[in-house]
Amino acid sequence: MLAMTALQALSAVTTVVADTADLDLVARYRAQDATTNPSLILRAARDPRFAALVQRARQQPAADVQERMDRLLVAFGVEILQRVPGRVSTEVDARLSFDTAATVQRAQRLIALYAAHGVPRQRVLIKIASTWEGIAAARQLQQEGIGCNLTLLFSFAQARACAAAQVQLISPFVGRITDWHRQHADQWDEAAMRGAADPGVRALRRIWRYYKQQGIATEIMGASFRNTEQIAALAGCDLLTIAPPLLDALAASTLPVPRQLDPAHPGAVEDTLPPQIGEAEFRAALHADRMASDKLAEGVRLFAADTDALLDLLR
Repeated sequence: MLAMTALQALSAVTTVVADTADLDLVARYRAQDATTNPSLILRAARDPRFAALVQRARQQPAADVQERMDRLLVAFGVEILQRVPGRVSTEVDARLSFDTAATVQRAQRLIALYAAHGVPRQRVLIKIASTWEGIAAARQLQQEGIGCNLTLLFSFAQARACAAAQVQLISPFVGRITDWHRQHADQWDEAAMRGAADPGVRALRRIWRYYKQQGIATEIMGASFRNTEQIAALAGCDLLTIAPPLLDALAASTLPVPRQLDPAHPGAVEDTLPPQIGEAEFRAALHADRMASDKLAEGVRLFAADTDALLDLLR
């Protein structure tokens, strides 16, 4: 009998999500869900294999190039949903991350475009940056029955605000948290900072434990991984979205991946603050957390730059 791969072992305790817009790779991994972002869509749009999708988006009637981009995002999403049984995450224009009303409007348009393709809103998560304005937009969208995936999440304050807004799902960026700590450490012992000791892993585990202790229904999906040790240390998390190279590494490995997070036994109470957090407290906490404020700003800038590049491609 063939030994179980690490990917199969992980899939037994965690929902595995493919972090790619490459349609061929989505089909290969047979993941439950898939996530996209402006960078992944831009990479796929530049790939000759998917030129027909881009050409159709260029040719479809649209009020402006922003609408043409949304049509392209949805075109990739529709194709992805033919290859996964679950949901696809599609991101609102990152340049709107500090505009609640505009974020709501663009999210509603994405859902309408999916509906025009016969895709029910239950199969779509709208990705929104975890700014104060983005979380406010998600609160409104959730009340309209539109599920949201709050991305670029780096801090406990962001997680509390998302819980209070009753969003469908959050995506803590494990790898980027660790990147920041490695870059700013006076000394960094790579071996000592792996697995459960990894700063990104610790940050996600804190949020996961808080949500389970508080009975918060919001799903937690770890994202932005740098190595398989980070992934294995979070086995049992609700979902993990994993890039193709790491999916390949897990599929090629037969090392055991035991459950590390168990909802039935989340651990001792660590945080007793209520989820409710006001704007002033949120902004003060984010400002005080240099890592979170740095990485949130950087993430919005990078996604906005790739959005601009995607718009140039569609022009």
